[in-house]
Amino acid sequence: MAAGLAGRVTIALPKGRTLEGALALLKKIDFDCQALDEGRRLILDFPERQVRFLLLRGSDVPTYVEYGAADMGIVGKDILLEQQKDIYEPLDLKFGFCRLVVAQPRERQCTDNALHWSNLKVATKFPRLTEEHFNRKGVQVEIIYLGGAVELAPLVGLSDVVVDLVQTGRTLQENGLIEVEEILQSTARLVVNRASQKTKYEPIMQLIQQIRAYLS
Repeated sequence: MAAGLAGRVTIALPKGRTLEGALALLKKIDFDCQALDEGRRLILDFPERQVRFLLLRGSDVPTYVEYGAADMGIVGKDILLEQQKDIYEPLDLKFGFCRLVVAQPRERQCTDNALHWSNLKVATKFPRLTEEHFNRKGVQVEIIYLGGAVELAPLVGLSDVVVDLVQTGRTLQENGLIEVEEILQSTARLVVNRASQKTKYEPIMQLIQQIRAYLS
């Protein structure tokens, strides 16, 4: 068992697709967070290590870290790019790989590529990244923000295309959509509150070094 840290550090972990990789990483550095994976706990303390874990929605992790409710966190690069929070990002954790893509209904593939249109309705959870992408292409877009079930939008006429995250692409296929363009690739990142980086420098650096040693 690794030695305890000099001062408690609070670490925010994401629910959803990134949690499995985060828990596997933590297990490698002697934290058993199985209770979080089983959904029984939202807060898990390791008093002997002076560490507390919080289980949050992935999109909330950067906010908790930016405002200091958590000293550190694990979150996807896609969320960091979308939210543009003022936090420190010391490590690419090399898991949770996914891609942000543009997709359209399969039947349009043989008739008309929506990306050639001068004006598009785009459904997405990522309005900032979507707008930036289409601005670079000179395409005017009407962005429709959806918190879930993005794939449904073009199938019922709510949007022309979607911008969404994919890992295998299976969800797109099952909903009659095809990928037509990749916007970016994403992996999980370790993030740190800027004030905590100074006030809790030693325990935070100790954790970063433990994680970096595992990754190497």
